Amino acid sequence: MSERVRWGIVGTGKIARVMARALAGSDTGELVAVGSRSAERGAAFAAEFPVRRHDGGYEGVVEDPVVDLVYIATTHPSHREWAVRAAGAGKHLLCEKPLAVHRADAEVVVEAARANDVFLLEAFAYRCHPQTARLVELVGSGAIGEVRMLDATFGYDAGSDPGNYLLVHELAGGGILDVGGYPTSMAHLIARAATGRTAEPTDVAGVAEIGPTTRVDHSAAAVLRFEGGIVARLACSIQADLEGSLRIFGSGGRITVPSPWLPGRIGTKAEIVLERPGADPLVEDVGLGTGVYTIEVDAVGEMVRAGERSPSVMPWEESLANMATLDRWRAAAGLRYEQDEVLVAGAGTGNVGSGIVD
Repeated sequence: MSERVRWGIVGTGKIARVMARALAGSDTGELVAVGSRSAERGAAFAAEFPVRRHDGGYEGVVEDPVVDLVYIATTHPSHREWAVRAAGAGKHLLCEKPLAVHRADAEVVVEAARANDVFLLEAFAYRCHPQTARLVELVGSGAIGEVRMLDATFGYDAGSDPGNYLLVHELAGGGILDVGGYPTSMAHLIARAATGRTAEPTDVAGVAEIGPTTRVDHSAAAVLRFEGGIVARLACSIQADLEGSLRIFGSGGRITVPSPWLPGRIGTKAEIVLERPGADPLVEDVGLGTGVYTIEVDAVGEMVRAGERSPSVMPWEESLANMATLDRWRAAAGLRYEQDEVLVAGAGTGNVGSGIVD
């Protein structure tokens, strides 16, 4: 491996461009290849972000011997295929969230990484930010006593363009898989910080407003309960600008994180507010002056260099537990995709994991 981790990007959409800009400002990574289904889009991407190779499609990136790590930035249903193929080629992996459409496919991705001895991280950028590390320290140290409840929301208005993949049922669009995974993954993280173990919630209840034409969830809410008495109230939307925030309530105070998902980005601050009875609020600034995605790129580079496989910031078992929670949320809300029907067809064969059919 070269001095810098050499990245290849599969996909040329909005998030791929965000990551290409982050790579340009990173200390540990460099972009060497990009793959697109369209030669024109690949060429346009290469003109915007100089890369050595851009005309080999997805296969060209995965098979390129110069590439150390593949970033999967395709639409949700193809995450499994390209993550598995990249792992099979011996490439380390950063895969956009969600890791797959349902847990059964996510298990296949994890097993591919394990079998091929490669690094794999689900791309929740907030997990790599020092704000999150500090939050875990506060919760684990008992700064607010026993954790009892948390509220977490993430939502924005993606508009009504039917060409937007978020509104396309066949592409597993909708809010739960696009942004709902942020609050559910945070609930899992806080539960682990409070109890010291990764666990799926004992109960999941959920509702959603499913568009009659799009057949995807436009807005959704869920309530989770974890062992130890922790209750999480969560909401997400792709049709409403929700306040993206986090509040954790304990027996001895509460923690508020004004910008938990993209700290320090687009006018937000990376800070944590600690409030305890009888004391003035404490505001802790954990901003670095570096973009959240560049922090993610450099954190990934450092973890790869250190030989990590199941990353400390979001271990594989937690990604799988979170995926199962998303399955249960969708099931409670009555939201199914074509990929779920494959699981139904395979039910009773002994090959179905903790997917939405359970």
